[in-house]
Amino acid sequence: MPKKLVLTCLFNFLIAALMGLTLRYTFVSSVSFNYRFLTHAHSHVAMLGWVYLMLYTFFAHYFIPDIKSIYIKLFWLTQIAVMGMMISFPFQGYTAISISFSTLHIFCSYYFAYRFWKDMHIQNILIRQLVKASLLFMAISTLGVWCLGPAVSILGPASAFYQIAIQFFLNFQFNGWFLLAVLAIMFYQLKIQPSKDSQLFFKFLIVSTVLTFALPIQWFANHPLLYWINGVGILLQLVSLYYFLRMVKLPFRIFQKQSLPVIKRMYYFALFCFILKTTLQTLSIIPQLASELYEHHNLIIGFIHLAMLGVISGFLFAFLLQSKTIMPTALVSAALYLFLLGFIFTEALLFIQGAFYYFNLGIMPNYYILLFSASILLPLSIAIILMSYINQKHYGIQTP
Repeated sequence: MPKKLVLTCLFNFLIAALMGLTLRYTFVSSVSFNYRFLTHAHSHVAMLGWVYLMLYTFFAHYFIPDIKSIYIKLFWLTQIAVMGMMISFPFQGYTAISISFSTLHIFCSYYFAYRFWKDMHIQNILIRQLVKASLLFMAISTLGVWCLGPAVSILGPASAFYQIAIQFFLNFQFNGWFLLAVLAIMFYQLKIQPSKDSQLFFKFLIVSTVLTFALPIQWFANHPLLYWINGVGILLQLVSLYYFLRMVKLPFRIFQKQSLPVIKRMYYFALFCFILKTTLQTLSIIPQLASELYEHHNLIIGFIHLAMLGVISGFLFAFLLQSKTIMPTALVSAALYLFLLGFIFTEALLFIQGAFYYFNLGIMPNYYILLFSASILLPLSIAIILMSYINQKHYGIQTP
């Protein structure tokens, strides 16, 4: 795996984390910039610069026998799109420049999906199904982006159509493309073989991913039927989790005997967050909570970060360590524990404050200062990992 590609992904992650820290600082002291513009930059760089490109890199290395130069060139073209969004969004928001770079990224993702579908060589049926489904969800999710223009011009940015289009993109990016991709890589590293349980897991997971989109639709187009559709999706998601745990129990037991403590802990952390995410989603079965959830910003941000930092980033760090791309030195291990500490503190604060708002208890004492202070640990830990990887003399990826 080319070192420059991994460095670029980590650099993007650091920039996204620094942007997030700046957003938190705005509640501590006044800063002269547009909060919404920086939020767009933060989310785009985190999702498309860190997660997308890291998954891209793992996919190309693991599932294409002889990686072609076109994938390296496409990586750098995609990174240009990310850099364009990184620079333009904070100052202009959605304008011709940022939209152009965002569009470039979408077309790069289409070409990646097309070429990868043709070139991939995956013998394991389960992993091949997960990879193909993740790519399909990636392409399908962009339909939400293409709907934004017509939604604004016809009904305006405050319309239900516009908001549902955004939720469509986010739902199938996070729960479709990102989640299925990391599961495919995890199954590859753990050497999980196809079975009856794996086929049931896959089918229930795909159906539940589609059905649970009814919840964000319900926030903007309230209808009793949407509660039932989401409820069925949640139940199927729990069934898929049951089969998932049955599948990974034995392979993970074997895996942990052969792995270093820090690698096992990162895997445990990501798996715990995955189970917690699935469990928390079951609360949306409660009609009153489901209808009011969107109004409580802290709970939504906390849940997004649980998926983004806990599940997705947790697995990506575990993959980088397990593949020996990043060597688990004492410094890297300390940085990862700092990352976990920052994540735990910020998540706890977000969910506790969300509960305060839900029960009309107001704001916690020193909430914004505490949240900003805890958030410092995230870019600090990523910066240490990045610098350690730059100075790493021996690197490379081993196929498990």
